[in-house]
Amino acid sequence: MRFLRRNTEQPAADDAENETAQSEEEQAQGHTPKKGRPTPKRREAEGKRRGPVPPPPKTQREAIKRSRGNKEERRKAAAERRERMMQGDDRYLMPRDKGPVRAYVRDLVDTRRHLMGLFMPLVLIVFAATLAQNLVVQQYATLFCLVLLIMMVIEGSLLGRYINRQVRAKYPDHKDRPLALGWYAFTRAMQIRKLRVPRPRYTPKDIAKIG
Repeated sequence: MRFLRRNTEQPAADDAENETAQSEEEQAQGHTPKKGRPTPKRREAEGKRRGPVPPPPKTQREAIKRSRGNKEERRKAAAERRERMMQGDDRYLMPRDKGPVRAYVRDLVDTRRHLMGLFMPLVLIVFAATLAQNLVVQQYATLFCLVLLIMMVIEGSLLGRYINRQVRAKYPDHKDRPLALGWYAFTRAMQIRKLRVPRPRYTPKDIAKIG
């Protein structure tokens, strides 16, 4: 009986040794054993990290109420971002408006009155002149607009030099190109004061505060 029992236990021991040797060989070759369970999907993993998903709405009224709540939250968040941007918060500004140098340029532009601020009304005058049937009116309107545009270009070049001189005096280590700063000031001055983004912090009466 012992002889027969020893023979029945010998194959099981051999199988265990073979499995151990095979696993050691796979690890030596860089193979990893199988997990024994399927890999969870990305959506399931994200759901576990974010927490339980809220139950679906039971009625149509509840669904409408939930959608309105989400819209109001998004609307409030957008209004808050807009207000922060209008106040000049760097976290909510566009890349071209960020930094103390650009803020200083805006302040310099906002503390001066510019002829370039009439650019948008000038466009309306040109449009109205094209609709007029009188040839004399069209000629005078065209001449007036041409003279005004030339004056705006001259003013813009002088403004660019002034801005770069003031910026070099206050920020000698800035890396902005003079042409970029001049163009930024030019485009700011062309806009109507109420439509400027961010909102002007100073008025022409506060020019002494800028220095």
